[in-house]
Amino acid sequence: MNRPLIAIPMGDAAGIGPEIVLKTIADAQTQETARCVVIGDKGVLELAGTYPGMPEVRINVIREPAEGEYAPGVLNLIDLHNIDLSRLKVGTVDGMCGKAAYEYIAESIRLANEGLADAVATTPINKESLRAGGVPYIGHTEIFGALTGTEDPLTMFEVRGMRVFFLTRHVSLRQACDLVTKDRIKDYVKRCTEALRRLGVTEGTMAIAGLNPHSGEHGLFGNEEVEQIYPAVEELRQEGYDVAGPIGADSVFHLALQGRYNSVLSLYHDQGHIATKTLDFERTIAVTNGMPILRTSVDHGTAMDIAGKGIASAVSMIEAVRVAVKYAPAFSEKIRIQN
Repeated sequence: MNRPLIAIPMGDAAGIGPEIVLKTIADAQTQETARCVVIGDKGVLELAGTYPGMPEVRINVIREPAEGEYAPGVLNLIDLHNIDLSRLKVGTVDGMCGKAAYEYIAESIRLANEGLADAVATTPINKESLRAGGVPYIGHTEIFGALTGTEDPLTMFEVRGMRVFFLTRHVSLRQACDLVTKDRIKDYVKRCTEALRRLGVTEGTMAIAGLNPHSGEHGLFGNEEVEQIYPAVEELRQEGYDVAGPIGADSVFHLALQGRYNSVLSLYHDQGHIATKTLDFERTIAVTNGMPILRTSVDHGTAMDIAGKGIASAVSMIEAVRVAVKYAPAFSEKIRIQN
């Protein structure tokens, strides 16, 4: 019973979520290290169990995690029964599935908010389905932010022990360059440092990636490093933060992977995404920080083109649960102390 309890929303019923949930629950490592509660629809999971090559699991419908039977081959399910199987078309965008996926997430957040789950590990959802279902949020981060009262959650990627934060995310590259300012960098380093502490990471140096080739070569290839990044790093050091940079983006991620840095602050979306996903696409896991609850997630989509075939890989989902288990004890202890 000392294994962390991880809440897993089933995801979009028309996508690969149900398949990778079944495979994750059947995984021996998952069973050994975590207690999992799935929030979803029993009929959809039973349907997914009929796809070619799917593992056998027994679905145990419960109302709360305390009723779960945490044994090999058992899928403990909080059944919201919100999918009409006669209407379900696997592999097709559907507002019914988007609305249901939101409800699974909301219930998983409730469990974590109330201390009934140690963390949430999310499956992929579909932005078009959410919109078609009238859900007023574009994705997971926005949903978690709204339902936990968090204004600006921080996204961290982890892969093979390398951690990457993002100064900017879903904006154009032109806008991202304009957002590389001294004040923004200082704010993010402070928030990222606090996020790492809540995860139990208290030692090591955070590296700031360079924006321009060779970090601008002292202004030869751009002035952002000279005018914004170097001053931010200097002021942060004076304030006691263990930070280095700017470090050329062509080497900083390799150095972090080797253990030189405990994390990297990527300055724009693709800079960090390319580095992590090229290293190991399936094991790149998103960790949402800055919230009162811990959330990890796969970093792939609903894969509508292969849904229903039983061939979807569960490696990323299994890894998302593993990372949640890794950080849950320290995160929960920090919350307990603060309360």
